[in-house]
Amino acid sequence: MAKILVKQYAPFVILMVFAILALFVPLLPNFDEGKYSGPDIAFILIAAALVFLMTPGLAFFYGGMVHRKNVLSTMIKSVVAAGVITVLWTVVGFSLAFGDTIGGFIGNPSTFLFFKGVNSGAPHLQGGADLTIPLSLFAVFQLMFAIITPGLVVGAVAERIRFTSYILFIVLFAIFVYSPLAHWTWHPQGFLFKMGVLDFAGGTVVHISAGMAALAGALVLKRRKSHLEHQEVPPANIPYVLIGTGLLWFGWFGFNAGSALGANSLAVSAFLTTNTAAGAAGLSWMFFDVARGKKPSVLGFCIGAVVGLVAITPGAGFVSIPSSIFIGAIAAVVSNLVVSWKQKTSLDDTLDVFPCHGVGGIVGMLLTGVFATKTVNAAGADGLFYGNPTFFVTQLKGAVIVILFSFVVSFIIFKLVNLINPIRVSDEEEEIGLDASQHNEKYSQGTLLVNEKAAYVASNSPVQEAI
Repeated sequence: MAKILVKQYAPFVILMVFAILALFVPLLPNFDEGKYSGPDIAFILIAAALVFLMTPGLAFFYGGMVHRKNVLSTMIKSVVAAGVITVLWTVVGFSLAFGDTIGGFIGNPSTFLFFKGVNSGAPHLQGGADLTIPLSLFAVFQLMFAIITPGLVVGAVAERIRFTSYILFIVLFAIFVYSPLAHWTWHPQGFLFKMGVLDFAGGTVVHISAGMAALAGALVLKRRKSHLEHQEVPPANIPYVLIGTGLLWFGWFGFNAGSALGANSLAVSAFLTTNTAAGAAGLSWMFFDVARGKKPSVLGFCIGAVVGLVAITPGAGFVSIPSSIFIGAIAAVVSNLVVSWKQKTSLDDTLDVFPCHGVGGIVGMLLTGVFATKTVNAAGADGLFYGNPTFFVTQLKGAVIVILFSFVVSFIIFKLVNLINPIRVSDEEEEIGLDASQHNEKYSQGTLLVNEKAAYVASNSPVQEAI
């Protein structure tokens, strides 16, 4: 009984403790308006809002592909990250990712504890160049990346993960996987940054980390009953997938172009490579399916477009626009083949997060090592295609390090969560669906109920006869 009460009250009590502690954070004056660029501030505010829009977009994208009885439970797992990660980022996450470095591996948690000093912080990170936007805006922009990353993992463990266990997972994932990777890759003193690894907008930090966590989660939670019995799970609402794809594509302009951190030509280049790669990948996935004897499908184009967005992310500001066509087209084919391979195995990654985000991110990182050029961004490096194999090897090393770290730590987190609170729902709860068993709610929009009597009446109506 005591254990049940602890589980019931713990989340609320922890939130209230943070809320009360926040009252005692010293107030500091706002930043000096004269230090910054007004156009850059406006642009990054818009970019941050666009990245936030990707989270409900992801909810529609995933929610449309699962079984009708699991739509709401899948969608809320993406959206709830906006609440959990926002509070966590403010309390300690931003400090862990971008605070004063501790050996290049993690930020000092006390640097920006409860956003202390962020509003009046110096316009640069430790050892980095000056920003043209306030540190507080940089922190908010980075928050949007931190929100969507654990939401990506949902697709791999959908239809069987307990909601409370998922909440605990994203807290631990943000602290022990996402924040360290953000520090390694994007902090000027991070060890991958200093090693020369280039990741413009999150190929490693967001997509490889989420993809490898998805693989770990699928292995720990094991297979759904429907997967064991080889049952076909019909998508609940394919128009939802189309809406989600559109929102993701739209938001990704903020994701990649905003990573230029200014209203400049680099942002324009990243915007164009993003759009081009997505278009090429959507077509590549669909046409590759046709070449293999399938029909062109709505889902195929949508999934392919997202893979293209994933693959261009690490190199959006480092590769040329023509190169982005190749990157999108090749990434879609590779991910498509991995999905086909996965379907022949016992791995139950519900919505193919590992093949699309994990593999797509890996392909993008490696192709950045091939096609990066200083012609686009003088802060970058020429890649293998331009005669510099050293940079390609650096990208390969960085990708391998992130793959191993993300998978191992995520696997441990899933196991730990399972020890604290059973991570998988019961067979009965899985059977009735997570919407009902986890949330006591039911998705019914767009349902068309037809019984024999209704069909008979319709077929004999005057309207039907006239038709």
